[in-house]
Amino acid sequence: MFRIGLGSDIHRLVEGRPLVIGGVRIESELGAEGHSDADVLVHALCDAILGALSLRDIGKQFPSDEERWRNAESFIFLKYVVGLMKDKGFEIVNVDSTVHLEKPKLRPYIDEMRAGIAEVLETDPNNVNVKAKTGEGVDAVGERRAVRADAVVMLAKV
Repeated sequence: MFRIGLGSDIHRLVEGRPLVIGGVRIESELGAEGHSDADVLVHALCDAILGALSLRDIGKQFPSDEERWRNAESFIFLKYVVGLMKDKGFEIVNVDSTVHLEKPKLRPYIDEMRAGIAEVLETDPNNVNVKAKTGEGVDAVGERRAVRADAVVMLAKV
């Protein structure tokens, strides 16, 4: 049996916050605002896996009004979600994701993102794809007011 999940996330970009995407700290004068480290890619991945398992979303699992999640590293969330996935007898077949960010360019960071995500997902990095797109100067992403990520996962029953 296979299950497919779709996840997305968006965070406002602000000064004075780090920009963490896919578990990698990106050099940038703007960072993502959020209760945790605001890693939009990892949040989208969590939602995709939770969706495939019919377990609602990241906000249900890790409410932003709980102080214990303040500034938490998002890989903690992903590790927990992977545990839920394994408890239900599934494994990752593949991940496809897109990060939407006007600047800086993410190409130098993508291999590191893929490797870190694959490690947490307990899969081969060749099963994890990360793409980067700009907003072409349009909408909140293009105007450098936000960073967004979308992710699709396929799970297989083991």
